[in-house]
Amino acid sequence: MGTASSTQTDGGSDETVDRPDDDDQSGRQLYVSLKMENRKLTAHLVPHVYGSLLLVGSWESSKALSMERESVSMWELSFVVPPNHETLDFKFLLKPKDSDVPCFVEEGPSRLLIGGALGEDARHALFKLDSGEVLEYQVFVKADRVSPFDLAASWRAYQENFRPSAVRGIPDVSINSAPQTGGENGSSAGLELDLEHYVVPAPSTSANSAHVYAANNTENPRSLTSVSDGSSNSTKGMEVIVPDPSKVFHSSGMVESKSVGTFSPLQRHDSQRGNSVDRGVGSPRLVRSSSSNIFSGDNLGSSTKNSMPAAAGAVAAAAVADQMLGLKEDRHLAIVLVGLPARGKTFTAAKLTRYLRWLGHDTKHFNVGKYRRLKHGANQSADFFRADNPEGMEARDEVAALAFEDMLSWMHEGGQVGIFDATNSNRRRRNMLMKLAEGECKIIFLETICNDVNIIEKNIRLKIQQSPDYAEEPDFEAGLVDFKNRLANYEKVYEPVGEGSYIKMIDKVSGHGGQIQVNNISGYLPGRIVFFLVNTHLTPRPILLTRHGESQDNVRGRIGGDAAISEAGELYSKKLANFVEKRLKSERAASIWTSTLQRTILTASPIVGFPKVQWRALDEINAGVCDGMTYEEIKKNRPEEYESRQKDKLRYRYPRGESYLDVIQRLEPVIIELERQRAPVVVISHQAVLRALYAYFADRPLKEVPHIEMPLHTIIEIQMGVTGVQEKRYKLMD
Repeated sequence: MGTASSTQTDGGSDETVDRPDDDDQSGRQLYVSLKMENRKLTAHLVPHVYGSLLLVGSWESSKALSMERESVSMWELSFVVPPNHETLDFKFLLKPKDSDVPCFVEEGPSRLLIGGALGEDARHALFKLDSGEVLEYQVFVKADRVSPFDLAASWRAYQENFRPSAVRGIPDVSINSAPQTGGENGSSAGLELDLEHYVVPAPSTSANSAHVYAANNTENPRSLTSVSDGSSNSTKGMEVIVPDPSKVFHSSGMVESKSVGTFSPLQRHDSQRGNSVDRGVGSPRLVRSSSSNIFSGDNLGSSTKNSMPAAAGAVAAAAVADQMLGLKEDRHLAIVLVGLPARGKTFTAAKLTRYLRWLGHDTKHFNVGKYRRLKHGANQSADFFRADNPEGMEARDEVAALAFEDMLSWMHEGGQVGIFDATNSNRRRRNMLMKLAEGECKIIFLETICNDVNIIEKNIRLKIQQSPDYAEEPDFEAGLVDFKNRLANYEKVYEPVGEGSYIKMIDKVSGHGGQIQVNNISGYLPGRIVFFLVNTHLTPRPILLTRHGESQDNVRGRIGGDAAISEAGELYSKKLANFVEKRLKSERAASIWTSTLQRTILTASPIVGFPKVQWRALDEINAGVCDGMTYEEIKKNRPEEYESRQKDKLRYRYPRGESYLDVIQRLEPVIIELERQRAPVVVISHQAVLRALYAYFADRPLKEVPHIEMPLHTIIEIQMGVTGVQEKRYKLMD
């Protein structure tokens, strides 16, 4: 039950298969889906179907078939009608799932389902309860002719993906669990009323970006920083050539690429080198020779090596394709922010930088305001930003060019994605940047637009509190007036993006609706960026990360496996349930996510009142042939694997198993969904998986992921919001 017909071929095609005419339905069977909906919740009563045919039970209420909950208000029952039995006689009834009383049969005559169709007068079902209350359900029916092959494929998919857990019969998704009675969460496993009692210090590398002004975490200006040997990096005697932005951006030797919306040389540079992909310790490297189509492993340029992402799976495959088939400048991507002040540009840039770094792309965030403050001081008044102030315009163009040249220099050293953070609020400035990028990198403009005056006002006040521009201004109101004057100067000359490749984020801050507009965007990485931006917002909410309670394999020192939790693990599960109840008591829209392994499911089982979702993506790293072994056994029986893992834990892949890079790739949908969620989420998972998730929020380098401390029986609370990411840790037991 609960299957759905499939119209896809074995190859997974999305094309719809044409249905034959009714006269040519030989061999096909009638597939029927019955649904009932009532938005007035009656949790104790479950819709059932019963009838005179053995197909759907009998006229005995005890043999009625229970409908399955599809959503909070919708129930569904699907079945296949055997040939020669296409007239069904049945009724709906309400009763408890595991009891025959009380039982309420729908009012009126029995229903006839003929050839998958109900009469027009049968779209509602009425039930009269003992109290005299009448419940009304809407009835929906869908029928289709499907082949036995479609049915088999559908049933196989159902068996593999949607059936309850084979270990304990716990469903993959459970909604609004009823509170348990008795002493499950009794005082023996209770917590102090004050949760602060369990707070422990977070590590020095914790995810606490909210305490630091976002622009201060951006790339340090190399062009404006003197070096000890007195080399040309010193600002003394430095000449900066700023292209004339008034000239139209074109060249006789350039063509516009319709697929990516950038301007590219007609011919590739001869310096194009071969490609390499690190597929894990001990794995072969895939290399393309610069002189032929033959793959080899020699003569790789360092810049080409560095420009490949530290990644596996789809990210690595896409990078190989771009390196082998793309133009030279397409190997480097510049995301150029556009927007008025106080529109969340820097925060969006920081978030995107963190996401791309986590995926394995070498990404840096260049903030022009940081360059301006270093070169011209932090206490510039609003007059500095007037469009009719030629000295101010020249100074701002100069630091923008410096920052962009620094970004290009970094790309020459192997950098992949540069996030260029400035207002870039008119075509003149954007033309200047496009001229600088000619033949060097592909530019995508990212414009942030906000029309909510309340959000803008909050952002302005936050700016006055955090920005170094107003650190020496003791009068908050004076700073507020000055910043609004600065904003007015920008508004007078602001020109929305309409040229080149661009992404527009319109009113996306709240997470409720908004728009994403894209133009001339193609390629794997730009597509991932758009998908990330579609799902991100600034709504404050906590994300709680915790490992499962101690398992029996933890006690034995064995890795992997699917062992149950120990006595200590059971105690932690009860303490965790108590903690969640207290911490999220006002957050009824929160949800609990676990892996499909029983140690996380059992840890979550005492938590009640919240939906629970099992993710296979949250399963522990696959140890392959080493699953169930101790590290001492691996060292003794597989010394070469032990040594390879010690050398590079990030890229090491267990034989027939996974590496940390593999885990990061399969966790990307989890990250996207965590970004999309507006309510709190409790993630109960495993050490390697939580290391990877935590590294995303804390913006930790990939090389550190396998070494991040993730202790048992500890909760890491990540608070996401407009000010950044804050971390708090609770240790419930040793």
